[in-house]
Amino acid sequence: MRRAVVTSTATVAGVILLLSLKPHDSTPVKVIGSGGTATDTSAGSAADTPSSGSSAAAGGSSGTSTATRSVTGSAVDTRYGPVQVKVTLAGSKLTAVDVIQYPSEDHRDQEINSYALPVLNQEAIAAQSAGIDVVSGATYTSDGYIRSLQSALDQAGR
Repeated sequence: MRRAVVTSTATVAGVILLLSLKPHDSTPVKVIGSGGTATDTSAGSAADTPSSGSSAAAGGSSGTSTATRSVTGSAVDTRYGPVQVKVTLAGSKLTAVDVIQYPSEDHRDQEINSYALPVLNQEAIAAQSAGIDVVSGATYTSDGYIRSLQSALDQAGR
């Protein structure tokens, strides 16, 4: 009798653990390219490569530059897919953050990111750094966002 109870309990626990696992695979993510068009791609694509670009603007005085430039942070893999941001700086001031890659495999991903990403963008610009809080309910996306943002700021020399 005792063996039957132990065996049944172990079997139920094993089944629960197996059902709670979400396998990590190449999930499609939404990449927003130039022109504002969105395309689906798989994780590990060429869009994961960090890059930076710059566009010249008016020069400043006393050794400070007011050049506007954009820097793309590294893609950070999260449990639900990669997150990658591109920052725009005017001199050393953070003026915009664009999320160019984020998880969007299913409806729930889209729902979470539709409210979390604008909040993260607003917080990053207000803080002028990656020292921002995570958005409740979007912890993985927030963590990936913060790490990619810090990568971009590091590349920009901030």
